[in-house]
Amino acid sequence: MLVLLLLCTSGLLLRGDAQDRAALWRRDDRNGRCQYTFSVPSPTEASCPQTGGPEVEGLKARLSLLEVLVSRLTGGDTGGPQGATARDQTELHQSLNRVTGERNLLQGEKERLEQELEGLQRRMEEMRRERLRNKPCPLQTPAVPPSPPLQDSGLTRPAGGSRPSHLIARPNRQGDSSSLRDSAWQTGPQGFQELKAEVTEVPAPDGSEENTGCGDVVSVGEPVTHRKADTIAGKYGVWMQDPEAVSPYGPNMIWRIDTIGSDVRQLYGYEDMEQLTKGFPSKVLLLPELVESTGSTLYRGSLYYQRRRSRSLIRFDLASESIAARRELPHAGFHGQFPYSWGGYTDIDLSVDEQGLWAVYSSSKAKGAIVISQLDPNSLEVKRSWETNIRKNSVANSFIICGKLYTVASYTSPDTIINYMYDTRTSQGKSVAIPFKNKYRYNSMIDYNLAQRKLFAWDNFHMVSYDLRLGRQE
Repeated sequence: MLVLLLLCTSGLLLRGDAQDRAALWRRDDRNGRCQYTFSVPSPTEASCPQTGGPEVEGLKARLSLLEVLVSRLTGGDTGGPQGATARDQTELHQSLNRVTGERNLLQGEKERLEQELEGLQRRMEEMRRERLRNKPCPLQTPAVPPSPPLQDSGLTRPAGGSRPSHLIARPNRQGDSSSLRDSAWQTGPQGFQELKAEVTEVPAPDGSEENTGCGDVVSVGEPVTHRKADTIAGKYGVWMQDPEAVSPYGPNMIWRIDTIGSDVRQLYGYEDMEQLTKGFPSKVLLLPELVESTGSTLYRGSLYYQRRRSRSLIRFDLASESIAARRELPHAGFHGQFPYSWGGYTDIDLSVDEQGLWAVYSSSKAKGAIVISQLDPNSLEVKRSWETNIRKNSVANSFIICGKLYTVASYTSPDTIINYMYDTRTSQGKSVAIPFKNKYRYNSMIDYNLAQRKLFAWDNFHMVSYDLRLGRQE
């Protein structure tokens, strides 16, 4: 480039006269590099027509923009738009951090207030029950002593002071005289009359035996919703009832665990179904070991559950609030090795039925097929096992009734089926097709509730139950 400029300059010097000669300068630019410049008088114009105008201004603007772009590429000038952008980003990050901190503080304050409100509600409920316990019973007025027989209208009063049968069966009608209506009752001073009735037990119809025996499941009723979880932690969960409750907790106690999160260890207890529906727990227990997924169950005063990220089973005694037994389930997969089709680390599923405590799982030896093991409820030892021919990750969930395993085909389809049954008594399995509904389209827990002889399920934040119809034992 320098040679070309010099040649061009030399050519001008040789071609023109004195007034056409070019002037050449050399100097360092602001970055310290050597720069050559020259000027040549116009051969035709005596003076420039103008020194400004739109064309020149546009050229200056484009040159300024070019300088800024070059400065950004070379990194030489950070005081322009690039520097301003960096400062804006820093200020935005600081504002974001400040807002996040304030949000965390508000969230903590909200949780604290919710806990205080929950405590106040429990205290109010306790005070209400205390008032009911201390409230004196109303005084009873002694019964009127027997009076002599009456001959009013040809009616005689039966012995023992009981009301005439025709007066009991026939309601008072307009036009009846008070002497006829009350003649047997209004002799002597008025007072409280204690009526006694004989209760005769009537046997139930034959059809009710279908729900008291241990036959196959014939049908499953429509889902009944009892409560919706309040937070995201309750999208999945397990709720249950002890069929053989032990003091200090009664047989109507309902228990619940929300299973979303990395620190699942809270067990909520409700005095009955009504308190669960209202959302007023009467007991909250903090479990000593973290819970894995939705496979927990209750039996004889203990909570049975799988310890997180392990094949260890834990028996937690509710009365002493301590671990009563701990044992590994031999060869069982855990933490996503052999879950149900919906996932959720549902590798080990514990349940209770008429025959005791069960575990549903799989192992490498079974190659993913469902294994059923009956457990000792005290020591958690395996008493006996059965291996089925249906893969665990091909079904959405399962439950056990009367020693028979039933599997559900889908956890999202609103109208699915119970598609398989395995009888541990005969060690035989077969395909079935019993309609089953997932009302909220994400059923993460289905278990048999022996206390109510119903199915309990956790369907996308919702705690639901299903009535069952069982056939007769063959």
